[in-house]
Amino acid sequence: MELAAVALHLHAALPRNAVLYGSLLSSLVLAVLLRRQLWVYWKFFYACFLKPVEHGNTADVKALTGQQRALEGFYRTQAEIYDATRGTLLRGREDMLQLAAAQLKHRLGTKEPKPIWVDIGGGTGYNIEKMNAFVPVADFFSAVYLVDLSPSLCEVARQRFAKLGWKNVHVVCEDARTFALGASFDVLELGASGSSKYRVKADFVSMSYSLSMIPDFYSVIDSITDLLAPHGLISCVDFYVQSASSYSLRNFTGGHHSRHVNWFSRLFWRAWFQLDRVHLDEGRRDYLEHRFGTILNVNERNYTLGGIPYYIWLGCQRTATSAGTGTAGALVRETAERIDALATESPYLSPVHYSEKRAEAESAAAREMRMQLRSKGFEAAILNLATNVPLPSFFYQNQRWRLYYDESLRKHTQFGNRYIYAFTWEDPAEDQRLLNIGKDDVVFAITSAGDNILSYALHRPRSIHAVDLNPTQNHLLELKVAAFSALPYEDVWKLFGEGRHPHFRDLLLTKLSPYLSSRAFQFWLDNTTAFTARGGLYETGGTRIAVKLSKWLFRLLGRAGDVRRLCAAKTLREQRAIWRTRLRPVVLSRWLSYLVVANEQFLWRALGVPPNQRDMIYDDGLAVAAASGGVFKPKEAMWRYVVNTLDPVVENTLLRDSNYFYRLCLMGRYSEECRPAYLTKEAHDILSRPGAFDGLRVHTDEFVEVLARIRAESVTVAVIMDHMDWFDPEGTSASEEIRALNKAMKIGGHVLLRSAGLKPWYIASFSAQGFKCERVAARTAGKCIDRVNMYASTWICTKVSVDPTAEVELPSPLNGADVGEDVDFEAVETLEL
Repeated sequence: MELAAVALHLHAALPRNAVLYGSLLSSLVLAVLLRRQLWVYWKFFYACFLKPVEHGNTADVKALTGQQRALEGFYRTQAEIYDATRGTLLRGREDMLQLAAAQLKHRLGTKEPKPIWVDIGGGTGYNIEKMNAFVPVADFFSAVYLVDLSPSLCEVARQRFAKLGWKNVHVVCEDARTFALGASFDVLELGASGSSKYRVKADFVSMSYSLSMIPDFYSVIDSITDLLAPHGLISCVDFYVQSASSYSLRNFTGGHHSRHVNWFSRLFWRAWFQLDRVHLDEGRRDYLEHRFGTILNVNERNYTLGGIPYYIWLGCQRTATSAGTGTAGALVRETAERIDALATESPYLSPVHYSEKRAEAESAAAREMRMQLRSKGFEAAILNLATNVPLPSFFYQNQRWRLYYDESLRKHTQFGNRYIYAFTWEDPAEDQRLLNIGKDDVVFAITSAGDNILSYALHRPRSIHAVDLNPTQNHLLELKVAAFSALPYEDVWKLFGEGRHPHFRDLLLTKLSPYLSSRAFQFWLDNTTAFTARGGLYETGGTRIAVKLSKWLFRLLGRAGDVRRLCAAKTLREQRAIWRTRLRPVVLSRWLSYLVVANEQFLWRALGVPPNQRDMIYDDGLAVAAASGGVFKPKEAMWRYVVNTLDPVVENTLLRDSNYFYRLCLMGRYSEECRPAYLTKEAHDILSRPGAFDGLRVHTDEFVEVLARIRAESVTVAVIMDHMDWFDPEGTSASEEIRALNKAMKIGGHVLLRSAGLKPWYIASFSAQGFKCERVAARTAGKCIDRVNMYASTWICTKVSVDPTAEVELPSPLNGADVGEDVDFEAVETLEL
């Protein structure tokens, strides 16, 4: 590149009559550069595929033994060109460094002493120099140690750091199994007359495509557990191949998505890399995950070179919050107890120190679980502890918002790793008017897209339980909470106000990752285009079909300009005129309703209307037809429902500055004048404060499952949207959920729901099961129930008594469980003391 710059400079400096000579000179320089590049890749090809790995012809190489001789024989020929030939092959190195830097800054901040970094198998020092783009290596770290067994690569590294002038970076040509950070040091203790000794530990250990080249990887990983400080960070990026059958029952891997590699790829890549003594067997990654707790786990493919599987993994010591016996066991128990209290609204109980015997620990856990409400996360933690494996990755996150769930269950996988709602179709302002949420409330609500959860958080309730069966809806809420915790208002506005951010991937790696669970991070890394594609966030999810279809239709009919004028209208009079003369004849035409809106596939896939809810609309249409003496027509009933939805909205609410729901659908983004309350600067000031989301618990499960594990009579407000409409009137699911709501709610607690029906069939069940029900809004005579007006009615069901239909719970049959007896914790019925 330097020669090319010189050639261009000479070309520009030459007089006009010498341009021909300049062109010849430039061509000559480019030819030299091309020849050099071809020579570099020839050396790479020769060293990797032609030259025998296990032999070195020079005397100094022959003097080496074992693995060091093999490595030197392989790298000596290509040490000087190593970095120039690995950029395309070794993907993910920069991503790993960015993630590690973000974690280190989040965990350590400006605390003293400065951290120590050990890069195992660091080779030429490429990673250490690259890290300087994310944290200043010379100032951020007190010391950096590059450990590698190849003398040739170490020499390149020494030259690199001498050129950079970094005095705190040390190159150590040594076996990683024997490397240690010096001996014990005497340290004067504050407030004590004597001194204590401690052994220097590393705050950060990294491995970049080195684990797959270490023959005795068990010993190296074991040595890292002693090398790493108790609250230190370890990261790894490397190739891998693995089948789902080998990890499907593990809950501590940080996520299974995209981890499976098909049989052909497993066979091909394992054989291909074996030629260079690069081992892709799954045992290396498995043992790493077994010895440490997983913070973040990413499974990726290098499609530039044929889809080579690679992973990025960040972890920590298991004993930082987890496994082991004695004191370590007490630490995990205390952590599990605290997280359990968050999930269940139960009082925090002092931890019970485990016995050193695992069977006794398991038996003690079984006895306590008979008497207390336990979350699924707590049960998973106890089982993992008893079987000596790391806790689920949720326990190693920096925040405790997201709670454990089993991602392999059909009830979660049915959504195909996609969310339906990119924005929430509920009016939180109306919710607040009806419920008056305050600091003493415990709120239970459907997550949806998380907009309503953030709006409730502005009123600072004691806690909020956000519940959704679809994991990706909770991923979206996690992202929004992370954004408020990590980003300035300008970035939050771009992400969720405009729905687009050109630097989303960089923000995800460097700012947001410390605030996300492993599974949520993997999801958003796979879906960065949601914020970088032309349509943006609000043209993603299942609702994108309705949004895109409406845009396409308006363009096709030449009404796109009218839509813009409708959203810009300054008065209701102006808005009504545009609607009545230009848009209503198209949007509310019967032919459009019959062909599109009333289509069952469109109802579900675009609008999220399931068959049972559609039938409630038909029932109201049937009642109207019977009352008027007319003939019931299903498509006519659906058309009338749409008319009753849209006409009152446009006639009574101004899209320019008050109805952000429909403005978003029409324009694809919010505006400064028309946006949800949580997207104002004042809201950012509230939600970005430290501890703003300490009361948030994000559950990925069914309502009944979550409610059954929440302490009885602790919930004061439940907002369940139109959820009850989805149930089959002939089934028992609605009654079971109402029973669970009654048990979890305080006397006087309110359930707010909306329905597509004016008189929902399940209201009778609420009344029979301890609730007093009142319809607080009905969509009649052109009246809006709220700014969305998508539903026919709004109801508040107030708990006035214990559910008289509930069965009396009997004591658990697990009394006196023997030590070592297998206990099915999932089947344990937890009781109130």
